[in-house]
Amino acid sequence: MITGGRYDEGMRAARYLLLFLASCAFAANIKLYLKDGDFHVVREYKVEADRVRYYSVERGDWEEIPAELVDLKRTEQETAERKAKIAEEAKMISAEDKAERERANEVAKIPQTPGVYMVIGDKLQIIKQAESQVHTKKGRTVLKILSPIPMISGKGTVETNGAHSLTKVSSSRPDFYIVLSAEERFGIIKVKPQGNVRIVENLTMVPVTKEVVEENEQVEIFRQQLDDGLYKIWPTKDLEPGEYAVMQGTAGKVNVQIWDFAYDPKAKDAIDAAADVKNAP
Repeated sequence: MITGGRYDEGMRAARYLLLFLASCAFAANIKLYLKDGDFHVVREYKVEADRVRYYSVERGDWEEIPAELVDLKRTEQETAERKAKIAEEAKMISAEDKAERERANEVAKIPQTPGVYMVIGDKLQIIKQAESQVHTKKGRTVLKILSPIPMISGKGTVETNGAHSLTKVSSSRPDFYIVLSAEERFGIIKVKPQGNVRIVENLTMVPVTKEVVEENEQVEIFRQQLDDGLYKIWPTKDLEPGEYAVMQGTAGKVNVQIWDFAYDPKAKDAIDAAADVKNAP
């Protein structure tokens, strides 16, 4: 996972410098092997008839040696292997550089304002935060993140209005970007329609300790940190059609924030069909 700030141009330049220095070192340090197992460190060499002419790194001058004393096969094999290694390192650096540029472009699309976002094609879609309320035997109270609601002994629920979310996605494994407002737990949960509300989580107040136990149905996700406080999350498995939400909150604090959505595999087809009707002559 890549963390800790925006894309650093200096790091990319440093890697290319190291590759350049490695290439220079390779050019200046070739082992010209002899058949007796010894070798000369040379900058370059060439075979001329029955002689091998080489530039000695140690003595800084051109020298010659009978070709029959030189192990050309071993010299050429090692030279080829070293060239291949440098080429592979260059390829890896290029791939890493491409990945970092793509990550930087991805990060640049997302606002720094806390919230949840989707990128569909080249367009940024802001997911609207849903209003939540706590429902206990004393009634319903709007959940305010900065002023946690005092719980009474017993059970309750965190709910959001409406049996269905107005935000629909057609992908069974949608990608979301969440910019955290605080260092808290976050993820994707399944919510349960019940009448004209959706149940976000169940609450239980422990009488003695005054602890609030929160229970919700977590969706297993992958998470990738793209920047400080910015994460990309997506389900590890295909979602079943239904109601869901991206959530953030602190366990036991009843301060859950949700950005609700519904997975409807026909949603895109419905949108396309509506567009066709609208654009029909």
